[in-house]
Amino acid sequence: MNAPLCNYMKVGLVHFMAFPETMKGEGPVLETIKKVVLDTYFDAIEITTVKDSDVRKKVKNLLESSHMTVAYAAQPRLLTTGLNLNDTNEEGRQRALANVKEGIDEAYEIGATGYSFLSGKYDEARREEAFDLLVKSTNEICAYTKSKGDMKVSLEVFDYDVDKRSLIGPADLALRYVQEVRKEHDHFGLMVDLSHIPLIHETIEESLLPVKEYITHAHIGNCVVKSPDMPAYGDVHPRFGFPNGENDVAEVTHYLKVLLDIGYLNTENPPIVSFEVKPFGDEDPDVVIANAKRTLNAAWAKV
Repeated sequence: MNAPLCNYMKVGLVHFMAFPETMKGEGPVLETIKKVVLDTYFDAIEITTVKDSDVRKKVKNLLESSHMTVAYAAQPRLLTTGLNLNDTNEEGRQRALANVKEGIDEAYEIGATGYSFLSGKYDEARREEAFDLLVKSTNEICAYTKSKGDMKVSLEVFDYDVDKRSLIGPADLALRYVQEVRKEHDHFGLMVDLSHIPLIHETIEESLLPVKEYITHAHIGNCVVKSPDMPAYGDVHPRFGFPNGENDVAEVTHYLKVLLDIGYLNTENPPIVSFEVKPFGDEDPDVVIANAKRTLNAAWAKV
């Protein structure tokens, strides 16, 4: 593709994954967000909770002046606490909902245009019950979001039997789920992630085509799934070119081609496509980010 990336997408970075010491909303949050803001390769940034209200105000001011699109990710709020939106224990589900709603308030506070979360673990014998509870929780999340503004909401599709073991999940169940929620909430959609597709045991087409009408957000990343004995096995988001990794330039190219074919990538309203990459061991975050940019540049040249 000869056209610039920015014609078809807003390239973003999942900040808390690239700088994992900030994942719980503490540490060098402001300093590392400023690094991303100063990098003109990026038009979007995805952040999570910022616990200190004074730091959060500074982050808000920084992002307001950056001319970047901001999205808020509630995944860490759930994953680091063990909370579950499809918990069959009602008290647990209510705690998860309260946490997510608190995140929605934060997201509006910092000026986010999108909000994402994930489904929780489930018991196969009670999968239908968990599904109904997830729909119920999602409808409440969407209604709460709508009551406060026009922020979009998305659920990120994760693996269902390897690492996160989330209910959503395989493409057929993701489709059924999003169609159910869309009956009431047209500001809801799905977030797809290249790094999760091998973990779901699907091809890129198998994962994206069934839900193509409902994709509202996309991530690019890598994973190791060949053997549990290998470094970075599971949903760890290692850099591109990582030993035994599933995704590199060829797979990113394929992913972009499919996103282009289904109309997700477009020149009318370029959507967010964010890197979700994480340093492994003592790797330098800045080097891992540079690696991701080179990978996307090489892939885009082949689209």
